[in-house]
Amino acid sequence: MPDPRDPHPLPDRPDADAGPYDALLLLSFGGPEGPDDVVPFLENVTRGRGIPRERLKEVGKHYFLFGGVSPINAQNRELLDALRKEFAEHGLDLPLYWGNRNWAPYLTDALREIADAGHHRVLVLATSAYASYSGCRQYRENLAASLAVLAEEGRPALRVDKLRHYFNHPGFVEPMADHTLAALAALPEGVRDGARLAFTTHSIPTAAADTSGPVEGHGDGGAYVAQHLEVARLVAERVRAATGVDRPWELVYQSRSGAPHIPWLEPDICDHLEAEHAAGAPAVVMVPIGFVSDHMEVKYDLDTEATAKAEELGLPVSRAATVGADRRFAAAVRDLVLERAATERGLAPVRCALGALGPSHDVCPAGCCPVADKRQPPRPAAAGTD
Repeated sequence: MPDPRDPHPLPDRPDADAGPYDALLLLSFGGPEGPDDVVPFLENVTRGRGIPRERLKEVGKHYFLFGGVSPINAQNRELLDALRKEFAEHGLDLPLYWGNRNWAPYLTDALREIADAGHHRVLVLATSAYASYSGCRQYRENLAASLAVLAEEGRPALRVDKLRHYFNHPGFVEPMADHTLAALAALPEGVRDGARLAFTTHSIPTAAADTSGPVEGHGDGGAYVAQHLEVARLVAERVRAATGVDRPWELVYQSRSGAPHIPWLEPDICDHLEAEHAAGAPAVVMVPIGFVSDHMEVKYDLDTEATAKAEELGLPVSRAATVGADRRFAAAVRDLVLERAATERGLAPVRCALGALGPSHDVCPAGCCPVADKRQPPRPAAAGTD
């Protein structure tokens, strides 16, 4: 395991051999790119839940505050550019494709393009770093459904594998630590040393959290909470080492949706800001470790809603950037590609991970991150054992 003090913690992988893989697919959530896209996009996201169109218009109001455009597609294009540059500079000849679950470019179209180009073995990079149904298995179900469409069309079969969870890879942790330091520096000098850290991620139902990760890891928030707590600890340690200040921190949640009677992970970021203010905190830095890019749930839920709450309280806040297209994250993806490729060739490569949890599994085991609603029948999922 790399020494966290090492400024260059990535192992040396000079071979640049991606075999047996011949394509990499960036798989993301998707988002509207204009006002006319908002309601159809939300219909895609909520399909099967029977939510009226008028309610979707109400839900979509925060998109209209930004011209009906989610930043996520532009941010994925930036990440693709960074990956192409990283791969080219290191001699990694692996074509890159991009597909979304809920908006163009759609996943099925991307896989169709991959098959038509003659590729056979595909690695998938999902823009979710952690274990959970919505952050892992649902993507695997989407992959299986799209592959079934291609099979019905008579296209050549694709084998699809998913890169392991990268929450504790140094290429994810180190940019988050640096961005937290930058957010601290943006605070007024008089409150900077006393500022507390609020690590934020997407709230999910507690039932979904408790069944996240492999079966043996279920319970008490499962892998979802454990992995976030580990990243928060790693980032907080690096901030303490850089500033000499041991800051209080807490993992908090945002972006809750769904029926109010269903328990979700708490505390909510706005409730947390109220509690910090009441406790006399001079300032808070919001650190969105649960998100790969500064998409709508960061721009609206933190930069708009939570910031407005802080202004109402008179509490100075700043917000750390996500990893986005940081060159270290692009290098981490290259590292993960070569690691998985070497493993598939029967080798035993160094598996890069910081902290106590170690590197995640390559193949999701049976029972990993099941859908929490037992009324829903199990769906086929690709890139796993069930």
